[in-house]
Amino acid sequence: MNDANKIRQKFLEFQEKRGHKVIAPAPLVLEGDPTTLFTGSGMQPLLPYLLGKEHPMGTRLTDSQPSMRLQDIEDVGDPRHTTVFEMLGNWSLGDYFKEEQIRGFFEFLTSEVGLDPERIYVTCFIGNEKYGIPRDTEAAEIWQKVFHEAGIEAKIAEIGSAEDGDKRGIKPGERIFFYDDKENWWSRSGGCDSTPIGDPCGPDSEVFYDFGEMLQDEDKYGLAHPASDGARFMEIGNQVFMQYKRNEDGSFSELEKKNVDFGGGLERIAAAAIGSFDVFKISLIKPIIDKLEEISGKSYDNNTAEMRVIADHIRGAYLLASQGLVPSNKTQGYAMRRLLRRAILRALDLGISDNFLAEIVPIVADNYKDLPDSILTTRENALEVMIREEVAFRKTLNKGLKELGKMTRDNKTLDGREIFKLQDTYGFPMELSVEECYREGIKLSENYVKEFEEALKEQRERSQTASKGMFKGGLEDHGEQTVKYHTATHLLLAALQKLVSPDIMQKGSNTTAERLRFDFNLDHKMTDEEKAAVEKQVNEWIEADLPVVYDEYDKDYARNELKAHGQFWDKYPEKLKVYTIGDFDNPISREVCGGPHVEHTGVIGHFKIKKEESSSAGVRRIKAVIE
Repeated sequence: MNDANKIRQKFLEFQEKRGHKVIAPAPLVLEGDPTTLFTGSGMQPLLPYLLGKEHPMGTRLTDSQPSMRLQDIEDVGDPRHTTVFEMLGNWSLGDYFKEEQIRGFFEFLTSEVGLDPERIYVTCFIGNEKYGIPRDTEAAEIWQKVFHEAGIEAKIAEIGSAEDGDKRGIKPGERIFFYDDKENWWSRSGGCDSTPIGDPCGPDSEVFYDFGEMLQDEDKYGLAHPASDGARFMEIGNQVFMQYKRNEDGSFSELEKKNVDFGGGLERIAAAAIGSFDVFKISLIKPIIDKLEEISGKSYDNNTAEMRVIADHIRGAYLLASQGLVPSNKTQGYAMRRLLRRAILRALDLGISDNFLAEIVPIVADNYKDLPDSILTTRENALEVMIREEVAFRKTLNKGLKELGKMTRDNKTLDGREIFKLQDTYGFPMELSVEECYREGIKLSENYVKEFEEALKEQRERSQTASKGMFKGGLEDHGEQTVKYHTATHLLLAALQKLVSPDIMQKGSNTTAERLRFDFNLDHKMTDEEKAAVEKQVNEWIEADLPVVYDEYDKDYARNELKAHGQFWDKYPEKLKVYTIGDFDNPISREVCGGPHVEHTGVIGHFKIKKEESSSAGVRRIKAVIE
């Protein structure tokens, strides 16, 4: 079986036949869980039930859980690391234990997927004398029986640490390997020593697929064995046997109610099914690679790292967009933005300088059409969200790269203050400047991080000082909500000038934490259509998550060159602050203002006009709220 979607379906059907209830996967962004950005494993949403809570659907459960681990982002580019993956899972909550689990998984791999049993190797826990925990001979003996019934010799080898395995390697006939608690012990915090008091824990038995002796680089990784970092073996599944709990005195005792937690990587099982150590050749990813080859005119074999990064990151961003996330500069939204921007940068390496997501995302969407609507709740909007980010970033990228080129044309060293200027003025993030320097061979100043932080601190101090001066912008205070309303006022003025009259000027404003009030010149009452159009435009700019940046300029330059909007040019000082919203060269809004403002519009919220009325002769007033 070489289709990943069919493997997922077969797994769930196989587990249903064994009495498991199929449960809905959790979203990638877990509500109310501040400990993690994303669902990072199949068992994560099940943790309360593994710790003792009764599950409403019973004691035998199964699912296929999309997961994301951004800690692997720098490793993407090799044949097996991805940031997004899907974990096939089944659980026994005090029901069956080791024998049924081991036999079931082996049967699935060999009978359902069609893997060669000769290429399957397994590991077990060697025990821990310090805590009196015996080696898991039970699991090892079950594996011996399973292999024997398949006509395969399965000698047991005692390895210890992975480093021991690098020196020892595999001897003829060996198929079951005992490792220490760094490799084959599960707890929420790692090995035996770090297992939390009161927690369930236990040995695990990992299953590996052998892709061939020729893949092991012995000079780099040592001799081949399952836990080696070399390329010969790939872990495709892990069976955790929650058999013990840690007591108050630090010792371990057996649980009365034992659980099984199994997780198997769909992508890795699919790679084993096609006999390729490269997970990017499976059916969920290869069509993306094929399209990249077509668009770029370059081959995957000669551009593997770039194409792997693009394919992986677009997959991840699509799954996030399909669950309602939008790119932003905060937490999960920033992670999504980072995935898309890294993909676009790698596309540049392939010579793809035009927007290309519209050609790639539908392929990803088709690959994931079998995932349930219960988690992909906004898949119909995913493409639009991703394209909007691509268009905005290319503008930022082009301007930032141009300025970066100017900065490094004569001097090949870039310091932190220059990096900060690129971010502050052009919205070109620090990590992109650093990444581009590495890509182009530009040793960065030795203290660039410290220099960047000093420039950022100085900016904040300037902002605080300026906000105490004469250009307070009608703010009642500088709280978070008031600042959001203040930035929304700038967007409102821009929308009025664009949609109602270019001659509109601000005639007064008052902003609190509850609402904004904005006065402007207009000789007629706004129509319902005008109000609706203005409201819609402001919200579109908010949803576009535009950068909000500022700098200080000479008054004449701000007025004549930047065309900044201002009310009292004759009263302004010779040096003043100008805020720009959107693309620096073609901004949505550019105003003289003391601030403060949000850093990007996506945090503002939904803008709603509550009332439009007369303020005085020839002056209208809008009252609006953020919902």
